[in-house]
Amino acid sequence: MALLLRTLARRGVCTPCPRFCLYRPAVPMGTTAKEEMDKFWDKNTRLNRPMSPHITVYRWSIPMVMSITHRGTGVGLSGGISLFALAALVLPGDYTSHLELVNSLSLGPALITSAKFILAFPVMYHTCNGIRHLVWDLGKGFKIPEVYRSGYMVVVLSLLSAMALAAL
Repeated sequence: MALLLRTLARRGVCTPCPRFCLYRPAVPMGTTAKEEMDKFWDKNTRLNRPMSPHITVYRWSIPMVMSITHRGTGVGLSGGISLFALAALVLPGDYTSHLELVNSLSLGPALITSAKFILAFPVMYHTCNGIRHLVWDLGKGFKIPEVYRSGYMVVVLSLLSAMALAAL
């Protein structure tokens, strides 16, 4: 029906009575979008308003940093998994051949453990903070002291679990 009305409207087909016309011509706006934006910025300049609330306006807090980090680890993990899957499809050889390549480099246990920690920490942080968000979805932990306490718990648990995974 919508397609029929649109087609008839484009061709200018109307019923004989104007009040039953299938479409009404659009009334042109009095101003353009550019003129409206110019008025907006002129008013903000005249009233000496800041451009927008920016990160320089706010004092950094644990919940703010954790929210940004949670989003960053989510994007990073998604991109990393996608690149790993693409590499697994495109590169020759299988997992064992790539593992043998890493072993042949003789990187040493300190570097290998550090690399494992660097890989494990974003996973564990995103997981622990995701659990924190699930608790928030239940409506619990929204008081400011609880938000800070759960934030510190997420950081500590993430560090401990990433160290445990790196030690394996």
